[in-house]
Amino acid sequence: MPTYDYVCDGCGHAFELFQSMTDEVKKTCPKCKKKKLRRLIGSGGAIVFKGSGFYKTDYRSDSYKKSAAADSGGGKSDSGKKSDSGGSAAKGSGGE
Repeated sequence: MPTYDYVCDGCGHAFELFQSMTDEVKKTCPKCKKKKLRRLIGSGGAIVFKGSGFYKTDYRSDSYKKSAAADSGGGKSDSGKKSDSGGSAAKGSGGE
């Protein structure tokens, strides 16, 4: 259930109300009891990610990480070996 922001145009009382999305919009101010209450349009709820596992690289298996490290380490030494037969092409593909 979302939290809605309300403000009273009569007395200026502002508050948050935790209510269902299907509930009717409140019209009576709990402080002054006037029917000048209006619901504000909010920016919505924010998603907060805490802990590990929220980056695409965090889901990789250990075997994948080892082979990727070997590929990146081997790619640097291979580019030096291939410099005789078009090193600029090997550097362009290795940098991406």
